[in-house]
Amino acid sequence: MFRVPAQEGRPLDQRRVLMTVDAVGGVWRYAMELARGLLNHKIDVVFAGLGPQPTSHQADEAKRLGKLVWLDEPLDWIAPDEAAVKHLPAKLAHLAREERADVLHLNLPSQAAGIETDLPLVVVSHSCVVTWWHTMRGEKLPQEWQWMKGQNARGMARADVVVAPSGIHAQAIGECYGEQPKLTVIHNSISAFLHGGEKQPLVFAAGRWWDEGKNGRVLDEAAARTLWPVVMAGSTKGPNGQEISLLNARRAGEIPHRQVLSEVKRAGIVASPSLYEPFGLAALEGARAGAALVLSDIPTYRELWGGAAIFFDPHDAGALAHAVNRLASDSGLRNELAARALARSRRFTPDIQAGRMAELYRELVDRPMAA
Repeated sequence: MFRVPAQEGRPLDQRRVLMTVDAVGGVWRYAMELARGLLNHKIDVVFAGLGPQPTSHQADEAKRLGKLVWLDEPLDWIAPDEAAVKHLPAKLAHLAREERADVLHLNLPSQAAGIETDLPLVVVSHSCVVTWWHTMRGEKLPQEWQWMKGQNARGMARADVVVAPSGIHAQAIGECYGEQPKLTVIHNSISAFLHGGEKQPLVFAAGRWWDEGKNGRVLDEAAARTLWPVVMAGSTKGPNGQEISLLNARRAGEIPHRQVLSEVKRAGIVASPSLYEPFGLAALEGARAGAALVLSDIPTYRELWGGAAIFFDPHDAGALAHAVNRLASDSGLRNELAARALARSRRFTPDIQAGRMAELYRELVDRPMAA
């Protein structure tokens, strides 16, 4: 028995994906870039939004690329307990039927836990509390978060395919949840072509700085010792009361993504001090803009940017300042590393990412259903 795609009102070769999204972190950027690339593969996207409402800029962007439906449901890592997310799977299954989707693409594995649907199911683990804790603390997950680990495990078991954005994050998933036979790696991408602008003597960094894993404190401390000014864009207050104060860097605050790209295009150096980073779109944006990269020496960045960046001990603000000053003082080295990063960035294009995801969706749609 084969699945019959829900094609009413669409060309026979057109497919539709229901994709969950949130407006808080990097999942938003991932979803927008992927949706843009999928249009070239005759796949349209219905975004099912969760958690805090998007900004008007975000909502406008999503509506240009697909349909946006915002659900009154929390994200698992913001929810107080398992009961707060128990109705979400049924709502997603209902919305998928209502929108005549052919595939469910859920950007948190927990969203698939217990879902009842005959549609092919792809879950993507961009990050999670469990792997964050494993990296940041290296100890047993607190009891109050164990329910999230259970939800994620059930969601990955329920999925037809589990996607990770890097080999290192796939490894972390295996270490935290056990072997995942349905796990595959598909790298993230960006579509923006940013190279060619005149570079300015500044260091740019973007992130949700309230997240301890983004390590904003070390970058801000290093900014007191750098030859070039450091500009930090992104939120400093988190949804659960987390907060960081920036004392030395120039605080750009939360700005629209197009403005982030403008800043990246101007910057001679782009830095990312992250301690926990399953992929790191900010580094990719810097590379695509032809900036020299100064990155924390963590396994993910070694996997993706080895030989194309300067790496520093992420616990040492002095080492970060030294790396920045070395590049600021040596235009030849700066230009060489910028060229290497730009060349490396061509491995992470929407054509490659969307092509692999489109192939994955179609394989699942065409696969025989269990009797």
